[in-house]
Amino acid sequence: MEQTTFFRLLGSLQVEGDWNITIKAGTQNRMLVSVLFNSDKIGDNARKLIPPMILEGTTEELDSGFFNAVENPVKKTASLFVNMEEYAKAQETARLASKGEQDKKKEGGNKKYEAAMKKVTELEAAGKVREAYGQLPKVEEFPDYEEQINEKKEELREKFDQTGLFANTD
Repeated sequence: MEQTTFFRLLGSLQVEGDWNITIKAGTQNRMLVSVLFNSDKIGDNARKLIPPMILEGTTEELDSGFFNAVENPVKKTASLFVNMEEYAKAQETARLASKGEQDKKKEGGNKKYEAAMKKVTELEAAGKVREAYGQLPKVEEFPDYEEQINEKKEELREKFDQTGLFANTD
């Protein structure tokens, strides 16, 4: 039996993935070869849309032209897989960074809200109800605290009404 270099040639393509090669022997020394290069490591299901390459020829034609026929398509597919995986990782990194940024903003917003409400409470305790009312945080800036802001607003408004500051002057 003659020695072949088939696997050395496959290795020389230097691509990472799974080779699925199906060979169907036909009549008159002809063969039908299906080559599907894939990678289960890629999370993107778009990889499943890549069809197999179908080569048909005599054993001599396939011996002499198989690697020339598959080399560029397989290298392009492998490159596409690398790009798909890098893209998926970049998306995940961006998603995590975005969530982290949102959490930071929310945390920073909490601190700003708490500082503003502390000032309102201090002014109210000092009897400066009008100034406390003016220092209330705006609902537009802190929509998560709308209910608390509106409650405090009503509480301060009632104190105004008691002192006649908001009383109807009709």
